[in-house]
Amino acid sequence: MKTETMSRSDVMLNVFIGMFVMFMFLPLMLMVMAAFNSASPPSVTDWQELTLAWFPRLAEEDRLIGCLQNSFRIAVFVVPASVLLGLSAAILLTRLEGRATNVLYAFLISPMLTPGIVLGIATIVFWRNFGVAADLFTTILAQTAFIASFPMLIIMARLQRQDRFQEEAALDLGASPFFLFRRITLPFLLPAIVSSAALAFLMSFENYNTTVFSIGGSCTLTTEIAAQARKAHTPVINALGVIFVAVTLMFSVIYTLRKQWEK
Repeated sequence: MKTETMSRSDVMLNVFIGMFVMFMFLPLMLMVMAAFNSASPPSVTDWQELTLAWFPRLAEEDRLIGCLQNSFRIAVFVVPASVLLGLSAAILLTRLEGRATNVLYAFLISPMLTPGIVLGIATIVFWRNFGVAADLFTTILAQTAFIASFPMLIIMARLQRQDRFQEEAALDLGASPFFLFRRITLPFLLPAIVSSAALAFLMSFENYNTTVFSIGGSCTLTTEIAAQARKAHTPVINALGVIFVAVTLMFSVIYTLRKQWEK
């Protein structure tokens, strides 16, 4: 009886996992298939001819390429700013003691819980008073305000596992606070910093809600794709998606092989 119950549970678990994987990857597979179909607008049901013509067409999409460059320009500033703010907040919260810590934590975590639309609109309304028009600058500020809380949580989780006796021993031996941070705290936090930087880059690159309300007349790749999705468009965007998927898989394979090689 137990064996039958366990087998049924295993079957249900496998069915659930299969449905979950299909839910996650089926749209991605359809996008990849549409990138190799000559039909325009993109389709997988109306299959006409296998083609690679949409990939060279990417070089002709000047606006799409410009929006993609804007996404990288924004991320170049958002990532270090978010990580530095998150690192500072994490160290402050883990070192402070008292009732004020809970209040400060709630204040610093609030941007994560605030809708991106609100942050985007609040940013352009605030900076408009100083004569700053909505552009990449306001987008960088809005995204940083939203994203910085995530590195803070990642780094805080790492800091809470740190052995404080090492810091106390270094201070007893005459180490300065800067030397202590550079030689003990920073190397210990490096994995969390790298992870938070990668997360901040992905969140900045794919951010839509905050960006669309703070970027004004400019664009990023995400906002441009959303704009083109509202009208008939060619499968060039699907071809770009295939390239992103291929690059992601390549980095995943390299990372996995590197970990296996280290072991």
